[in-house]
Amino acid sequence: MRYTGRFAPSPTGPLHFGSLVAALASWLDARAAGGSWLLRMEDLDKPREQPGAAEAIVRQLEGLGLVWDGAVLYQSSRGDRYAAVLEGLARRGATYPCGCTRSEIADSALAIDGARIYPGTCRGGLAPGRRARATRVCTAREPIHFVDRVQGEIVQSVEREVGDFVLRRADGVIAYQLAVVVDDADQGVTDVVRGADLLDSTPRQIWLQRLLGYPTPRYLHLPAAVSAGGEKLSKQTGAAAIDAAHPLPELARALAFLGQPVPDAATAAEMLQHALERWDVSLIPRARASAAPA
Repeated sequence: MRYTGRFAPSPTGPLHFGSLVAALASWLDARAAGGSWLLRMEDLDKPREQPGAAEAIVRQLEGLGLVWDGAVLYQSSRGDRYAAVLEGLARRGATYPCGCTRSEIADSALAIDGARIYPGTCRGGLAPGRRARATRVCTAREPIHFVDRVQGEIVQSVEREVGDFVLRRADGVIAYQLAVVVDDADQGVTDVVRGADLLDSTPRQIWLQRLLGYPTPRYLHLPAAVSAGGEKLSKQTGAAAIDAAHPLPELARALAFLGQPVPDAATAAEMLQHALERWDVSLIPRARASAAPA
């Protein structure tokens, strides 16, 4: 099967260094394999979206020379598709309505990603007088195994370590876990290259892929770029936007972070071509997080 990769940013702000690392690595991995590289905007969470951020990301990628194939896919245009998949799961009895509030599960054990493990309160049906708020998927105790191309073997029991997770939130928004699985399948994505901050979500996505009969892509999780204090780089932590008007130093920093040789180059196109010829996944540090270079 021909390699198809993708970069799927959330338009909560312009690209910062952490998102550049994911974009560059996914672009290099796809192009080195002679494959396609798609761009998808994960813009379902409208309250978190920054006006103009999607357009800014497109301009930044163009300025960096990271050109994608085909049209940009916007998750916000795919509500009917997600609803149809969710309805199909409900007909099979794979989901159930949940009436629990955050405060009601606040004393549950912590999950691996810092959220609370859902204790299954509503799995047997809503209690009398309770109304449905969210929709959850039934999980199983059997562990999910997969081998990440950088992080190695990963094993997680979704039921024990996460619990039945949300597919449609109380505000009606389709959850990331469902949307990303449907999009990857519909776009024929064979390889996912992204930050290791999403590594613990991957077993949930594999669980959904199996429920839906979708193929499971290969995964490669890069070290997440963090500040000197250990905070993940994001708009919320004040990460500076990438200066796409001066792409050479930005690309050089990202290549160094990925453990790749940094070539002497006069243009972004020349640097990308040299990086492409020398792309070596085995040089990427096997770490969940790493400090971004100054």
